[in-house]
Amino acid sequence: MNSFQGDIGGILTFVLVVCGSIAGGLVARFIVIATLKAAGRKDSSVLIKSLARHTAGPLYLLLPLIALSVSLEMIDRFPIPLEAARQAAVVLFIISIAWLLAKLTFVIEDIILARFRIDVKDNLKARKIYTQVQFFKRSVIVAIGIIAIAMILMSFSRVRQIGTALLASAGVIGIIIGFAAQRTLSTFLAGLQIAIAQPFRIDDVVVIEGEWGRIEEITLTYVVVRIWDLRRLVLPITYFLEKPFQNWTRESAHLLCTVYVYTDYTVSVEKIRQKLHRILQKSEYWDKKVWNLQVTGTNEKSIELRALMSAQDGPTAWNLRCEVREKLIEYIRTEYPDSLPRVRTDVTMIADTSAPSSGSSRGSSEQPH
Repeated sequence: MNSFQGDIGGILTFVLVVCGSIAGGLVARFIVIATLKAAGRKDSSVLIKSLARHTAGPLYLLLPLIALSVSLEMIDRFPIPLEAARQAAVVLFIISIAWLLAKLTFVIEDIILARFRIDVKDNLKARKIYTQVQFFKRSVIVAIGIIAIAMILMSFSRVRQIGTALLASAGVIGIIIGFAAQRTLSTFLAGLQIAIAQPFRIDDVVVIEGEWGRIEEITLTYVVVRIWDLRRLVLPITYFLEKPFQNWTRESAHLLCTVYVYTDYTVSVEKIRQKLHRILQKSEYWDKKVWNLQVTGTNEKSIELRALMSAQDGPTAWNLRCEVREKLIEYIRTEYPDSLPRVRTDVTMIADTSAPSSGSSRGSSEQPH
């Protein structure tokens, strides 16, 4: 009876220690996050605000586990359940550390990107840095996950050799994975090449598969393009190494755009050129750098006028083209209606000589006697 009562008391003690440790860890987590948030309100530091935002989740698991591990070291009774609890605590501790390290990559990302803004006009350098940070952040998170899995395996005595081999035999595993997942590795290497060479960046304006859009997301395996009508075009990242595509903002966002108008030969080109200049001067889309109007083609029916102008980026260039086209057509229609494209037809009256005249008929009917 005394032994049974002692076992019950020990179990209750064990449960109370576990619950108390978890509660103490949660209280510690609340204090840490509250302190970081209070410091963030007083200080505009990106580091403090980012730590408070990104570490809140991992600390829910990490701090109670630390408190639990310390408490379990003080208990020497019930070795079998204690050993199982310690093993579970080790596994959860590894997971929480990996989770925290992964979240710290987001903190580093916030610190770096706080110095660069992509919501401004001249954002070429910012988009370059943003693209690289996004790729390397995902790469580090994948590496953290692989190492965490290996450490979890090594924490079990029966499968420790598997965990050791996963870390120590990287060459052999690399060969095996290379044969089994060649396409996956090629995709990863393609992503690495794009992150370094950067043929395109986040928010670049591109034309792919006949679609105009912006690079919205770059992952380790695919790229998301936000098309102008808000559809999403998802392409494997290897696509950009194998097929050509247009990048309108590779070095600069400024673009030259054109509008073609077809008129009759009688139009005054100089008057239309002057009208184009007046339209551009009043337009909010023109960047006041380049403009011109030239006759770029002729045929038997009309002449081709090309209006050339510059804009600060792709969407602005589209709006400028639509505005200029509309106003030039309206100007020609109202001021030079006779100069619209037309088809000329010359009608020539041809006399009918097949039927004989009345005089000749009478003459032919008279026969000499």
